[in-house]
Amino acid sequence: MVEQDTINLLRECDAGIKMGVASIDEVRDYAKSAQLRGALTDCKRQHEQLKDELQQALDRFGDDGKNPNPMAKGMSWLKTNVKLGVDLSDATIADLMTDGCNMGVKSLTKYLNEYEAADENAKDLTKKLIAQEQQLADQMRQYL
Repeated sequence: MVEQDTINLLRECDAGIKMGVASIDEVRDYAKSAQLRGALTDCKRQHEQLKDELQQALDRFGDDGKNPNPMAKGMSWLKTNVKLGVDLSDATIADLMTDGCNMGVKSLTKYLNEYEAADENAKDLTKKLIAQEQQLADQMRQYL
């Protein structure tokens, strides 16, 4: 049970990181504020560093990870493009990113509770990802 919970938790983190990086890539170039672009770039870099740690953990189990749900990714892309089409502002970008971060924190916390038998390394990686998401959401508040 420990091994399967560990793999499942790592896979959900993998999908979450991929979704987060894709979301940042969708909006970053539209940011008018250099400070906002910098916050998004820093978060992406942190996510990619954590992705490397996560991949090493997945490799130990011979697992390739998980891609985000195509329906969720498509809905996110649609929401982002519609909102930016109506209001191409830093406030809109901050609103989109805050919503995404909040959904990420909620999902990851749910998985952390669901896969409670996961090993401590997987739980620590999940907690790091949650902290990164919370940090970005906090940074977005000044643009709302």
